[in-house]
Amino acid sequence: MSNVAIHCHSRGAPLRLPPGRKISRQDTCSHCDADLHGCRNYRFFDPGKHNQCAEMQAEWVSEKERANFCDYFEPRTSIDLVNRAAAAQSSTEAFDALFNKKK
Repeated sequence: MSNVAIHCHSRGAPLRLPPGRKISRQDTCSHCDADLHGCRNYRFFDPGKHNQCAEMQAEWVSEKERANFCDYFEPRTSIDLVNRAAAAQSSTEAFDALFNKKK
């Protein structure tokens, strides 16, 4: 189970993508219909940088929330701490069951 999560920039809804599938320019959020291939969902989006992008070679995009043709697009990801905690708890229980058997 992967702990990496991708969330919609608009409402923060988690996005469910099959493993290995990339976000295309036409993809939208199933919860709020926001464009997903836009600057606000981009890994290097940074309002404090020139062009609001940490990728120095990216071209200027005026509408940051709309889909665009950026060749450098990679989705912004985060660690899903809820699932990570559940996985850790499961591992702890498995360890306890293996080594702390009651007789």
